[in-house]
Amino acid sequence: MGIIKLKNIRTFSFHGCLVEESKIGSDYRVDLEIEADLEKSSQTDKLADTVDYVHLNKIVVEEMAIRSELLEHVAQRIIDRTINELLPVSRVLVEVSKLNPPIGGDVEAVTIVLEKSRF
Repeated sequence: MGIIKLKNIRTFSFHGCLVEESKIGSDYRVDLEIEADLEKSSQTDKLADTVDYVHLNKIVVEEMAIRSELLEHVAQRIIDRTINELLPVSRVLVEVSKLNPPIGGDVEAVTIVLEKSRF
C-alpha cells in the first residue's frame, strides 16, 4: 500500500451557517490523503496504474464549489466521491479548514477532519 497526499488545496468558497458567509465567501484550505495499492504503478511508470492526483484535485475543487452550511458535509462529499470514482482507493482522510473564521476571536482556522475506509 502507498499514500498520496494533496496538501494545501486553496479555494474561495461560500460555506457556513451565516447569511453573510453565503454572500461574501471565505478562503479555505483542503488537505487530502488517500491510501491505495501503488505497487504496480511504481513498477510500470504508467498513469493508468495509479490514482491520478489531478482527478483527486478536481473532486475537491468541484465539491468545494457546492455550498454547504457545515464543513462536515462538504468533507463527507469529498470522501464519498473519492471512494466512488476511484476504485483503487482503500482509505480517504480529508481536512477542510475555514481560514479566518468569523467566530469573534483571533483564530487562524477551523478544521474538520473526516476519514473513511472502503472495507
